[in-house]
This record gives sequence, structure tokens and C-alpha cells, in this order.
Amino acid sequence: MHGPPLVGWLLVVLCTATGAYCLLGMRAGAAGERRAAGSDALMGLGMAAMALPAGMPAATPWGAVLFAVVFGAAGVRALITARRRAEAHQLHHAVGAFAMVYMALAMAGAPSDGRMDHMDHMERTGHGGAMHGPAGTPLLTGLLLVYFAVYAVRATARIVPLPAAVAAGDGSWRCGAARGPERPGRRELTTACRLSMAIGMLAMLLTL
Repeated sequence: MHGPPLVGWLLVVLCTATGAYCLLGMRAGAAGERRAAGSDALMGLGMAAMALPAGMPAATPWGAVLFAVVFGAAGVRALITARRRAEAHQLHHAVGAFAMVYMALAMAGAPSDGRMDHMDHMERTGHGGAMHGPAGTPLLTGLLLVYFAVYAVRATARIVPLPAAVAAGDGSWRCGAARGPERPGRRELTTACRLSMAIGMLAMLLTL
């Protein structure tokens, strides 16, 4: 990743907190909810590791292979689960996992000298103003940016109550009312976690 180290550390904190919350969410809920929480936790913690400014494990050959294997397997598993169990959110997990594979391979394939020169410039000047060529394929990066931007907008719309829904009464905001007992606000918190990861993915793609 290119960009100021502060941005990287902020992403690490955000993604680690999100992944930790999702790990806690695996302790309760139905089987599908625990699977989704596990996928979210893997994505959050993996994004935190990839965003580390110091060492940049994903930029090394062994790191790229590790990320590619782990998230490639996670993406295939999400696709299989989505097909067998008709869980639509697993398709989003698959897109996120394959995006992680793409970013890891793009970072590992970027010219090492250019990356080190850029890091040296940031250390001297305190900002990422040096010119550098983007890693990866611009078209694929652009498509992923559009996908996660649209997802972030839709997630925000699900979290922020619409005036019509508020006017309809409190019953429209009772989570799981038709599915049985559910902790108040759990669905909104899960959506907020996925929204934060989508924003983090946007930042990582922009600084790729």
C-alpha cells in the first residue's frame, strides 16, 4: 500500500476492532449467523494485517502466497455456502476475499525499488506526495472501488433510519421480530461492521 503511515495505522485499528467484535459474535446466534460472523472476523483481521505499515507482510512473496491461499480458500468456501444454503451475504464475503487475494498479489508484484523510494520519501517529508505507479490492474481496481462504494452507500442506508420507517412506528425497527428473540441492535451492529470494512477496503484500494 502507498500512502501516509497514519492512514495504515488507522486502518489497522479499525479492522482489528471490527474483527474482534465479529469473533465475539461467533459465540451466539444461529448457525448461519455464526458462519457470517466468522467470515467477517477473518476479513477484518486479514485487512488489519495487510494494512500494517511496518514490514508490509502482504508485500513480501511469502506473505502474498499466504494471503492468496487463505483468502482464496475463504472465497471458494463462501461461494459454495452461498449456492448450497442460499445465503446472499456469502457472495459479498466471496468478493471481499478475492479482493484481498488481488491486492496481495498486486502489492507483491509492484516494483520493490519504487515502493522503497516512496516509503523513504514519506519518512523524510511526512506525507505521501511522491509520484508512483499504481499496483495491479486499473480496470479491476476501478471495478472493486465501484462495488465497495455502492455497498457502503447501501449499508449506510440500512443503518440510518428513514423518515417513513420512523413514522411507521417502533415495530419496523425491532430486529428479528419475525424470527424470534434477537439482541436489540445486533443486525445494525453487524451492518456497521461490514460498512467499516467496506470503507477500509476502499481506502486500501485507493492506496494500492
